[in-house]
Amino acid sequence: MSAQDRTLDHYHHLMQINAASHFMRGARELGVFDELRKGQRTLEQLSEALEIPAHPLDLLLDGLIAVGIVEQYEDDYALSRTAHLLCQYDDDLGDHQWQKLVGRVNDTSPRDSHDDQLRHNQVAATQWIHTPAAMQAAEILDIAGEASETPYRVLDLGCGSAVWSCAMAHGNPTVSITCVDQPDALVAAQSTADSIELGDRFTAIAAAPEAAVLPSDEFDLVLIAQRLSALGDDPAMELLKRAIGACRLGGRVAVIDQFGGPAKPSLAETLEAWRLELTTQAGRVRSLEEIQQVLSDLGLRSVQFAFIEASKSNLGMAVGLK
Repeated sequence: MSAQDRTLDHYHHLMQINAASHFMRGARELGVFDELRKGQRTLEQLSEALEIPAHPLDLLLDGLIAVGIVEQYEDDYALSRTAHLLCQYDDDLGDHQWQKLVGRVNDTSPRDSHDDQLRHNQVAATQWIHTPAAMQAAEILDIAGEASETPYRVLDLGCGSAVWSCAMAHGNPTVSITCVDQPDALVAAQSTADSIELGDRFTAIAAAPEAAVLPSDEFDLVLIAQRLSALGDDPAMELLKRAIGACRLGGRVAVIDQFGGPAKPSLAETLEAWRLELTTQAGRVRSLEEIQQVLSDLGLRSVQFAFIEASKSNLGMAVGLK
């Protein structure tokens, strides 16, 4: 394929992405999604309920089917499984975030008005998408290889829905996890633990991770996943200090997050950097060199880094020994 052909393909691809996003926004504004959440509907039923002429609605449904948001079963239309996964934090496709972009670039949208807890809640609500990456992180850490008669204790600071720590316990019956987060997140964490039948191997501590009172020198692994980048430097440092203090001598501290590498950031990495800019008061993507240096300065040894290939958003993991 020539350079000109690639340029044309890219052009058509961008135009299609933009059109698809408008299909979804239009359907949301017109009430199509709300109506289909009530159950399957025919074109005539949708047209009558929404007071929309059948012909343009039919064309809109064709577009939604093409992008995989709506499915058709003979004469009935229904939301796809993917569409059912949209929650209160992303059912507008992130428009509530991206509408702030121009103001942020112009420096007319101050970051100190952002609600950091809302960001944490959004991560918790959508964290299930990282399950394959969490399973790979457990393999990288060789948690399954730790299986023995000796209990292996994991502390998950800022657990969200506990997808990452539950992956550590899933394949190893000696692993127990203690999750620390706000009460709403712990409800989701409990649900994740119940789904893999952790039982009494799951313990919850309701507290802000940066201020939680934790036992000292107790845990074999302390995990901070998808949390550090949402924090400014001072609270991030406080969280790391608490993690290291709770880790036993010879244990490990693992930080899983978005980190900037030497290469030009991908689209996924750029989008995450902008989400932090648009939703947090002081969050930012830290570089590989910075996180490794910070962990070393805080006294961790043999700090290593690995990208998690199964991650769809290019997450990486920095691990150090206490």
